[in-house]
Amino acid sequence: MGRWEPNARGRLEEAALDLYIERGFEQTTVAEIAKRAGLTERTFFRHFADKREVLFGGSGELQERLVDAVTAAPGAATPIDTITAALEAVGTLFADRHEKSQRRQSVISANPELQERELIKLARLSRALADALRHRGVPDPAASLAAEAGITVFRVAFERWIAGTGRPDLTALMRESLDQLKAVTAGQAPSLTSSNPLG
Repeated sequence: MGRWEPNARGRLEEAALDLYIERGFEQTTVAEIAKRAGLTERTFFRHFADKREVLFGGSGELQERLVDAVTAAPGAATPIDTITAALEAVGTLFADRHEKSQRRQSVISANPELQERELIKLARLSRALADALRHRGVPDPAASLAAEAGITVFRVAFERWIAGTGRPDLTALMRESLDQLKAVTAGQAPSLTSSNPLG
């Protein structure tokens, strides 16, 4: 088999997800993933450190997109408006990934170790956002609070997006969740049916 394998990473991801769903994460080996993808174990390890990384390999791109959006936000933007811009920037990453994201989440939800890894990922994203806000001159605790609020909005919207069929896109759900958070902090009762409870 040659050194170059077309779309090897994508093939490995698809094979791994299929096997995790069919057999369970713990019961699936790297050798089985590579075989299902028509590749070698050596090729697998060129793309992923271990079989968990198949599920979390996109975390770096997500963090980079969030931080870049915070950095690019207008200087006069408030911390929460800056976080809003960051969330909208990452929404497009998931535009055509609904089914794949559902499958990934079903694997994570079935495994406590992976659930813990997901929480660690979200905590890292929050720290990266807070650091980016501090570089903009936002002091603590405002930077940490805005970052935590942003990641909470992302998580809640992502869970609703995953659970739905024919739902609005992830960006729309993040906007809705953010509007509801603003309503809560303003002392208003948020509407669960309105897409803009502040309107």
